Formats: sequence, structure tokens, C-alpha cells
Amino acid sequence: MPRATDLGITIGLLPPGPTGSVLDVPGTGLGHATVWRDEAAPPAGRGVARTGVTVLDPGGDLFASPVPAGAAVLNGAGECTGLLAAQEWGLAETPVFLTSTMQLGRVYDAACELLIAEQPAIGCDDVIIPIVAECDDSFLNDSRRMQVDRGDVRDALAAARASVGTPAAAEGAVGAGTGMSCLGFKGGIGTASRTVPGGATVAVLTLTNYGDRERLTVAGLPAGRLLPDPDGDAAARPGPAGSCIVVVITDGPLDSAACQRLARRAGLGLARMGSTAHHGSGEIFLALATGLRARRGSAPSRAPVTGSALDDYFAAVTEATEEAVLNSLLQAVTVTGRDGNTSHQIPLGALRTLVGEYGRR
Repeated sequence: MPRATDLGITIGLLPPGPTGSVLDVPGTGLGHATVWRDEAAPPAGRGVARTGVTVLDPGGDLFASPVPAGAAVLNGAGECTGLLAAQEWGLAETPVFLTSTMQLGRVYDAACELLIAEQPAIGCDDVIIPIVAECDDSFLNDSRRMQVDRGDVRDALAAARASVGTPAAAEGAVGAGTGMSCLGFKGGIGTASRTVPGGATVAVLTLTNYGDRERLTVAGLPAGRLLPDPDGDAAARPGPAGSCIVVVITDGPLDSAACQRLARRAGLGLARMGSTAHHGSGEIFLALATGLRARRGSAPSRAPVTGSALDDYFAAVTEATEEAVLNSLLQAVTVTGRDGNTSHQIPLGALRTLVGEYGRR
């Protein structure tokens, strides 16, 4: 399955990191647990599941050494636990967990249990509020059933930690992205990275589940109006509202105020792909920075990047978000789920031709 660079698409001006993913940020891991079932409806079975869990882990003991964090909300028809605490304290104390809307509580509970088991100080010295964000995958997934369990969260967290330093990140219809649709095609997990002058890496993870096909824009091309419609006369097709979660992570020396500013720029990348932040969609953005990480209760040992020196970071977030959304489309395969509903893979051949014709003009 191609990524944007494999199609000869160059987005923006800044260079990507070696893997073009969140794995380019030292110590960062990305893992998934995919829940895919085709069973009879209860009580005979558990129904149709097209869902899962995805974890982004900045590495290390986040309770003992939290990382600066900031958040922004473009449209709030969604949920992210831990967001208020991250905004108030300017810190992230847990990995970031992504899942389906109706599974958020289960993932939150499991995250608490797993992290408590690892760190005896949690619940004694202080409590945690795990960061868990969601998108609605009910077009493909039977959301009336509790499809995710503690084992799925455990597996996704373990996979994230095992992925550190590996050469590629899994994208598309995996983990939390299994049942998601984006801009009229199959969406899901996408990631991209940029290197800014000075050597810091800025990387983005997206969970894409939003938008109208007619608004899909690829490298400035109105691709959604030029590509063939894979749904044809299908009675059911994904709706425009569904949400997009964007997690930015950098090893640059940024404080919480700068992280909040970075998070806000993710909306520019979504807009360049065709988002209008639909009424029923939740565009929730979080940014983490490991460069000023310090022991709990201690001040960082170096000064943060501030003012106009952040401009390259802003550009990096915008470019990487746009590319991560595109990668989520390119890496996703066609998925058929509950009631025979189908979310189609973007037509790669037609898109390749379209991009090639544009490049020759």
C-alpha cells in the first residue's frame, strides 16, 4: 500500500524524518489492537466488530516524568478524557489512547488498571486521568455491543512500546482506525513527520473519520470531484460527521503554551485536506513535547523555544497533519462491516493517474 511519498506527492517545504511517522521522535511508540469479529447477534454471539485501540506512548514513566502538553478544540462534538487536566497543568501524565466512541469508558478503565500495575505511586501520591480520545465508527462497527476489553488495551500498549525504533508504523484500517471513514473513503490511522531547522522532529498521528467526498483535496487538487465514486448507488454511505483526533509529538524544547499553539495548527492541515469542521464532528487536537521533560514537580533545565522561533514548528504541524490524513486514506483497505455497510478504499490507480497528470502540466 503506498504512502503519499510513494505517489510522488510532496506536501509542504520541510523534509520528513526517516520513517515519516511518529516513530521518528526518539522514544516514541505507536501500537494497535484490532478487534474484527463476524459473529451472530447476542445472545448467540457478539455481533459484528470493526473497531480497536491505538496507543501513542512518548516512552518512559510518564507519571514520574510527565511531558509538556497543550490542546485545542476546533469543534467539540467528541470526547477526550484528560484534556482539561492537560490544559490546566500543561502536562501529559499518561500515553494517549484512541478508540471508538462507545468504548471510551472501557479503555479508560483498562488504562487506569494497567498504569496502576506499573507505577505504585499512582493512586497513593496522586491520581491519574488517562488521555483517551474517540471517533464514532458505528457505520461499520456494531456500537451497541461492548467490543473492546482490557486485553485489547494491554496489547495496544505493549505493541506501542515494542515499536520504538522500528522502521515503519502501521496505518490505515488498524486499531482504532479499523471502522473509520474519511472524506467519502475508508480512513483510519495516519502519521507523518517533519524535521525543522535545528534538528528537532515534529510528528503527527491522526485518527480520521470525517468529511464529504466532494471536498477531498489532495495536494491542492479537487480529487474528490475528479475520482470515480466507489459507492455508486449504494443506499448506505459514511456521513460527513464523525470526528478527527490529531496528536502532535515533538522532541523540541517546547513548553505547554507552545504545545497549545502547535495543537491549534492541526486544524490548518485538516482544512487543506477538505475539512470544514462539520457541526456533528469532533476535531480535537493534542500536542506533546519531550524536549523539556522533567521529573514530577521539577522545573525543566533548559529554556523553551518561544515567539517567532516557533514558526517552523507551526509549518511542520500543518504539513504533517495534511500528509497524515492522506496516508490514512492511502493505507486503508476496503472494509465491509455491520448490516453490509462498506467503506471503500480510495481508488489508488485513478489517484496516481490524476497526480501524474497534474505533475506534467
